[in-house]
Amino acid sequence: MEGLRLWILLTLLEGLFYLLRVERWRSLTAMSSLENLSHEDRIFPPSPEFVAQANAQTSLYQEAADDRLAFWSRQADYLHWEKKWDEVLKWEVPSAQWFLGGKINATYNCLDAHVIAGRGDRVAFHFEGEPGDTRTITYAQMLHDVKKATNALIELGIRAGDRVAIYMPMIPEAAVAMLACARIGAAHSVIFGGFSAEALKSRILDADATLVITSDGGFRKGSAFPLKPVVDEALAGTDHNVKNVLVVKRTGQETQWSAGRDIWWHEIVDRQSPEHIAQGFDSEQVLFILYTSGTTAKPKGIFHTTGGYLTQTSYTHRAVFDLKPETDVYWCTADIGWITGHSYVVYGPMINGATQVMYEGTPDSPTKHRLFQIIEKYKVSILYTAPTLIRTWMKWGEEFPADSDLTSLRLLGSVGEPINPEAWMWYREVIGGNNCPIVDTWWQTETGGLMISPLPGVTATKPGSAMAALPGISAKVVDDEGNEVENGNGGYLVLTEPWPAMLRGVWGEPERYQETYWSRFPGKYFAGDGAKLDDDGAIWLLGRVDDVMNVSGHRISTTEVESSLVSHHNVAEAAVVGANDAMTGQAIVAFVILRGGIPKVDGEELIKDLKAHVTKEIGAIARPKQILVVAELPKTRSGKIMRRLLRDVAENRTVGDSTTLADPNIMKLIGEGLKSGKSED
Repeated sequence: MEGLRLWILLTLLEGLFYLLRVERWRSLTAMSSLENLSHEDRIFPPSPEFVAQANAQTSLYQEAADDRLAFWSRQADYLHWEKKWDEVLKWEVPSAQWFLGGKINATYNCLDAHVIAGRGDRVAFHFEGEPGDTRTITYAQMLHDVKKATNALIELGIRAGDRVAIYMPMIPEAAVAMLACARIGAAHSVIFGGFSAEALKSRILDADATLVITSDGGFRKGSAFPLKPVVDEALAGTDHNVKNVLVVKRTGQETQWSAGRDIWWHEIVDRQSPEHIAQGFDSEQVLFILYTSGTTAKPKGIFHTTGGYLTQTSYTHRAVFDLKPETDVYWCTADIGWITGHSYVVYGPMINGATQVMYEGTPDSPTKHRLFQIIEKYKVSILYTAPTLIRTWMKWGEEFPADSDLTSLRLLGSVGEPINPEAWMWYREVIGGNNCPIVDTWWQTETGGLMISPLPGVTATKPGSAMAALPGISAKVVDDEGNEVENGNGGYLVLTEPWPAMLRGVWGEPERYQETYWSRFPGKYFAGDGAKLDDDGAIWLLGRVDDVMNVSGHRISTTEVESSLVSHHNVAEAAVVGANDAMTGQAIVAFVILRGGIPKVDGEELIKDLKAHVTKEIGAIARPKQILVVAELPKTRSGKIMRRLLRDVAENRTVGDSTTLADPNIMKLIGEGLKSGKSED
């Protein structure tokens, strides 16, 4: 009996000590339950060959640390200014003004400067349409087209300060429209072509646009889809100030017409003069408004101004992608409807004179070989894409990239969300042939340009880590009280100093700007992402704070559980959500896609194996309560996983709005599978 009492006492003490250790560790890590992120032992230093030719040098960090404003002033000197600035920065939280008194024209820097310097014959875009049509467009041709489009806008009454909504597929005219607006100081508001009429209407009204530029439609998965009818629906019965709708004929499909309002692009643009002299605008002239989707509130109109934005996007593009404009072919796969398309398809690359690939279609049309064939065809050397696409390639299997010659690639980039370490390794090995540095980048619509990323030729990289803030950027990880955490600990990612490309506000809602980004940690910018510093001080992004689950008092990042699942040899992609649970607060529910080409395995055995794998990788606290093997995940047309819909299914709620999904039927299939599955402990 005494032995039993002693055993019980020791067991209770051991449990108490364990709980104390857990509580202490949890208070330190704040956002993360993963110790293994602090011990990633796969490190890839830059090769001597890459170092020898790299644009970036280690000295950039010291230069920025010694005098941050002088550093940014030097980056701004790469641009053409009609008038040099008088003051680099005026900063009063949360309002920043960069390069005060400077006069600059965005389009002149993207086009005129190259033509004047004798680079007009350089290819600006290799355009590849989904049906197989192609165009090769030089900088001189782009300038010619933009000048004519500019004169058409002037004829339609567009002036500096006006707002123009652009709702188009991924075709060259979309970039032409953006640059024509910028040339005359009108702010463009690009709306992704997958958005509904209601979403389009809310953005047109919020920006008070006076012109909409669209097309009859575009091509997707082998067939034409309409765009002009969506514009008609958005404007119908609405009190708006849109005077004209300018329509590019892309597909030739039948298009309804509103006489006096609607104008064919070719009919007004083609007859314009190809002459137009660009004038400089104030550095703080609004360049564009871009709306971020809201879940409970209306979308936020994030607006950016000209001088600082152009400075940071051109600098980061030049340094992070190691661009050699005379020889590189650069391909960013983002649509221009998103910030990545603004900063790293249009403005940054074109200022730097890059030759780019622009593709209209989807990755699997007409076959899953399509993107790899395009890389081979144009000898793409720099590829910038999203983890979602990389994991999709993993799911398809290695045979598709293996059928194309990808040896032209010399640098790979990742953008949009944290990348799982195993997806990072697959990207390096299969796409990059173990020969390409990977720049895993963190930034946001709000930041305007890259903020955290390795510098190729300088930074030794770890799979899944964005590594460090770029020179000139001050990013910190803080705890609940706003205090910086030590290495090995997690918390909230904040920016502590203003940066040139930062948003200047939320359009028409200054109070919302203050409340959303500057109220959680006074004096510091916080947009909702969690992060962790590993033992070496490298930064690991953990995704949105609202994607952190609270399981029995333990805060567990969905990203980390997803990384664990994807590290299993059978899993290509995973999405994890926290579902309300009466016992634990939240329970972990995982949806997984299996890799292509794996042998058929017993479903229940596989689920047990996956749960055991997560337990081994992270610990029992992170073991999913439910795992469902699915054929697809709910993704928007831009490739983002809509986890809120998965959470609806996991909690047996009516699934919310799924109109922006690439395939709305996916949710029905997932819901039926979850109800019939036997994946619950």
